[in-house]
Amino acid sequence: MQFDIVIFGASGFTGKKVVEEISRGRAKYAGVTWAVAGRSEAKLQSLLSDISAKYGVDISGIKIIIADVSDQSSLTSMCRQAKVLLNCCGPYRLYGEPVVRAALEAKTHYVDITGEEDFMGTMQIKYDNEARQAGIYVISACGFDSIPNDMGVIFLEKNFQGTLHSVESYLSLSTVKEYQKEARKSGVLNFGTWESLVYVFANFTEILKLRSKLYPKNESTYKPKLKQRYIHKQNGKWAVPLVSPDGSIVKRTQHRLLETNNKRPVQFQPYIVLPSISYVFLLGIITMFVGILSKFKYGRALLLNKPEWFSLGLVSKQGPTQAVMDNTCFTFEMFGRGWDMGQDTEASEPKKTVIAKVSAMDPAYGFTSLALVQSAIAILKEKHKMPSTGGVFTSGAAFWKTSLVAKLQENNVKFEIFY
Repeated sequence: MQFDIVIFGASGFTGKKVVEEISRGRAKYAGVTWAVAGRSEAKLQSLLSDISAKYGVDISGIKIIIADVSDQSSLTSMCRQAKVLLNCCGPYRLYGEPVVRAALEAKTHYVDITGEEDFMGTMQIKYDNEARQAGIYVISACGFDSIPNDMGVIFLEKNFQGTLHSVESYLSLSTVKEYQKEARKSGVLNFGTWESLVYVFANFTEILKLRSKLYPKNESTYKPKLKQRYIHKQNGKWAVPLVSPDGSIVKRTQHRLLETNNKRPVQFQPYIVLPSISYVFLLGIITMFVGILSKFKYGRALLLNKPEWFSLGLVSKQGPTQAVMDNTCFTFEMFGRGWDMGQDTEASEPKKTVIAKVSAMDPAYGFTSLALVQSAIAILKEKHKMPSTGGVFTSGAAFWKTSLVAKLQENNVKFEIFY
């Protein structure tokens, strides 16, 4: 039997949240067949039993598929049983490529939640042509990294009513007052995001080389150039550049849309909002230490063993508690600038401004699991709205014509426009 969806790495923390999303949302996923996969049958069976008890639904009979990243044949066998594989098994730089290869061999669509830029870039360079020839979609970053910004830019452009030139995005995180003390102990973001960030610093030279291969075109014709700002005020608070894959992913999306639709690529810069100037300087010092320590084996071990020391308390190794996750909100406020309809983009400055906001609760796991499942559903139900050939894509390039944003809105994710 071939299932609509197979969740690989289902017994891990993120995989468990994905299983919970499908289980508690049985009505909205009616008719979708699914299975779980991993290397331990006992852990997967325990997972199904626990979730059955937690949500009062009997999923104990869900198919369990045994697959291990060290056994390529098991991965291929797993993928042959899926129309879309949801890969929750990271770090992806260590374990991702064998799964992508297996998906291509089995002609199975693939989605994941990685924010590891080196992995994503390598997959595009190595497997894009093969995926196109097979008619298979390989789509990464279908979670908090980086659907809010990537699909947010798409949403903003569709509602701009003119020519969108650039977007500056500001991330704010807030926890309900009653849970702030608990959040300082447990953090508000998942450990996997921190691990990805550490390796971004560690492999930054290689990432720069990948970017030069991914973006060979001269962008000088798209003027004026959006310059990155550093420490600056935004709505009365301090903002600094956001160290995340979002900037690169949005750029990949815009270049892919340029290739396929001959559109002007939107320039993009992401920032994070901090509560005070003292946080700005503290973040600067921590960033310097992370940059230095990440270059050495024992330094990386320290960063990964003590994430709370170096993340301003945003990350802990055990991950945020359920109560903190349920009471933490994220908001991306995106300032789009460009030209009105019919305005000469060469003879005038981009002065029109439209603001988009993307917000939801539980960025670490709730939003990520929802976005990942909805990305898979988009492939299953709206393939005719996706690029006609397969390939290695970002979410924006793959889903920009689909109803993904609308489906997220139906599930308490806000995409708003302010003129």
